[in-house]
Amino acid sequence: MKKTALITGASRGIGRAIAMSFGQAGYNLVITCSKTETALLDLAYVLEKNYHVDVLTSVGDVSDYHYLEQLFQSIAERFGTVDVLINNAGISHIGLLSDMTIEDWNHIVATNLTSVFATSKLAIPGMVSKKSGKILNISSVWGNVGASCEVAYSACKGGVNSFTKALAKELAPSNIQVNAIACGCIDTQMNACFSDEERFELEEEIPAGRFGKPEEVGALALQIVTGNHYLTGQIITLDGGWI
Repeated sequence: MKKTALITGASRGIGRAIAMSFGQAGYNLVITCSKTETALLDLAYVLEKNYHVDVLTSVGDVSDYHYLEQLFQSIAERFGTVDVLINNAGISHIGLLSDMTIEDWNHIVATNLTSVFATSKLAIPGMVSKKSGKILNISSVWGNVGASCEVAYSACKGGVNSFTKALAKELAPSNIQVNAIACGCIDTQMNACFSDEERFELEEEIPAGRFGKPEEVGALALQIVTGNHYLTGQIITLDGGWI
């Protein structure tokens, strides 16, 4: 039987590239997004047509636990359990902490960190029952070192990193591996906020001399999930030597 991978935030950018990598590898897929349903349906069509895999799409807010409960019920009816969980959905917030509202803070924490708890909580029972599973969290280099004017985002990604390390120890006896990719500057819509001058200056700082490609994240995600089963609790940095 084909394995099933759930990828949150899959309609574009890194999530889309990960879905393409796993579809090409023959995984059935559950792909979600919060708003861009047309892009999500287009991706599902491409995956089904090119790779002949079964794709379940879902539009909803990953910070809403009740939505995620319904999603996992749909997964149970369609595929049974999830073999691979990839927590990719996330939002950024750029600005001074002193200008940030409590509503802004709660929203970014719920989307970037609490959702990782919720999806993991819902996926783990099925993985434990099979004594097999992979959880991969898409993090950021700012979770490693922090970034000025991105305090909330950095805090969330730092939390994701610690969550990854702790959960890996908890689930290792059940043969479930938990890892994270700490991405540097990846050429996605999230980083489209930079002007040409700012982008050039950033590229000058990166030893590799360029932004990373979403497809490179997708390839690494598949490699981690399908590779060494002794690898767990690791935060793997993909940043072209930047940080």
